Order: sequence, then C-alpha cells, then structure tokens
Amino acid sequence: MAEELYQVLSRRDFLLRAVAYTAMPFLPARVFARANYPTRSIPSTGERLPVIGLGSTKAVSQLETRGTAGFKTLLRTLLDGGGTVVDTWSRDAALDRLTGEALQTDGMVDKLFLATKVDAVGAEAGRAVLERTRQLFGKTSDLIQVISLRDLKTQWALLKEYKEAGKARYIGATVSRDGQHADMMTFMRNERPDFIQVNYSVVETNAQTGVLPLAAELGIAVSINRPFMNGSYFSQVRGAKLPEWAAEFDCHSWAQFSLKYILAHPTVTCVLTETTNPKHLLENLSSAYGRFPDAAMRERMREVVQFL
Repeated sequence: MAEELYQVLSRRDFLLRAVAYTAMPFLPARVFARANYPTRSIPSTGERLPVIGLGSTKAVSQLETRGTAGFKTLLRTLLDGGGTVVDTWSRDAALDRLTGEALQTDGMVDKLFLATKVDAVGAEAGRAVLERTRQLFGKTSDLIQVISLRDLKTQWALLKEYKEAGKARYIGATVSRDGQHADMMTFMRNERPDFIQVNYSVVETNAQTGVLPLAAELGIAVSINRPFMNGSYFSQVRGAKLPEWAAEFDCHSWAQFSLKYILAHPTVTCVLTETTNPKHLLENLSSAYGRFPDAAMRERMREVVQFL
C-alpha cells in the first residue's frame, strides 16, 4: 500500500543532506538514509526496489559528445540518495562501451538494479543485442524487457530462454503510448511477465483504468516511464504557481506533483525519472518521502493540470 512508503526522514532533511553532499563530495555515503529509502516489493519474488529510479536515455545519448563524467555523477547521486534502479538499453557498440565504462566505475554496476531492453527484429538480431549488453555493461541484467512490444513473439521467446539460463533475473515488456495499452494487457494475460513498463503521470492517466488494475490482479511489477512526458509536462506547467494545498501531501515542486500522483497508486513499483542534472535527481528521489495524495486530492490534481 502507499502508506508503507511513509518515512520519518523529511524532505527538508533529505535535501539538506543532498546539498551537503553536492558541496562536499568527500562526505561518506552514510550521511544519506539509504537504508531507510522507501521501497516496494516485486510481486513474483518479494524483492524490494527503491521507488524512484533513473531513466538514462538522455544521459546516455550525450556520452559521445560530453564524455562519461556527467553520467557517472548521476549514478553516484542515485546510489547515495538511496536509489538503485537504472533503465537503459543497447544502442550501438561505441555508445554501449561508454555506458558500460560509466556503469562499472568504482564497481557501481554491482550495486545497481540494471534494467535493459531488447530492441530488435529477429532472433539472431535480438541475441546479438543481448550478448553485447552482457559483455559491455559488465553485468547480467537484473531485468530485460521487450521494448514497445517490438517483434514480441520472437523476442519474448528469447527472453524466456535467457531467464531459464540465468542470464536475466526478471523479464517483461514495455509500452510508452496509450494506444499500446490494449496489446500490453493481452500480453500480460497470456504470458504473466515479471515486469511491465508503462506510461503514466498526472497528465497521462489511462493506465490506472486498465493496465495497473490488471497488473495488481496478476501480481506483475510495474515501472513507470514518461512521468514528465519527456519534458512536455514542464512546458505545460511553466509559469503556473504550485497550488498551496499541495503542501498537504508534502509536495513542493511541479516535479513532485506528478511523482507523488504516480506513487500514490499502490500498484506502481518504481518510477523512472529522466534527468541529466544531479540536483534534479535528488529532488526526484525526495518525492518518495512524506505523505501522498488520497483519491479526492488526486482528482483535484488532474483538474489543475488539465486547465493549465
């Protein structure tokens, strides 16, 4: 339930510690309440995951032009803030090599819950992608998913083979558009994956009437993409004043407004937040603390963003 996420550590305490870390990076990681960071269970095993993770698409896409230092800082910030989940996938050999270099710095990859994807057509192409991921990322993926249900029949058979061989701990599939939800639900009923990934936010709410109830019924873990609609959410709320009543559920920014809306749904296991800014990542991580909106408040939140 959402109530299990409540922690004594306040947002203010968390951010004070985060500021100290940013200013003095030599401070030990124990200044963060990592052991107390809010988690939720993966239904199929009971393993617990931190509720905020890192969607790495933007950060990884910049590796060839900006180098690995920024991505490494993001990964350290995630770990020091209590998170572990990093979502990525194989692009090309050069970019994968840089991604793997960053992931393996100081042994960080061993502390991360690494979620990867297969984005290919055909069994041979899919296997090539997965093997390159295993080689260059330096770890057997904790979770592998079929991206956007692409070539689903072939790639799902491959993922089941990988799980059986111990080359993946969990397997699943992703969608990022409302128009894919019906196909995702058919897949969920037929295959009972360990995980799914779906778009969901205070603006994109359709998952709560179909995909999320079915995931709860079937015992499937759910990671959320597009919590900020790939950045368009911030364009929508830019210049608008955060409602004063948002403080009633310990919300202090528009980013937290969407994240707390999402986390208030008890079926959500982890929200993947896209950023290249460590301070923004810390703000996202802090959304897991404090109170969450109830059903009436969530309806009020939807109405606010609808008319901005």
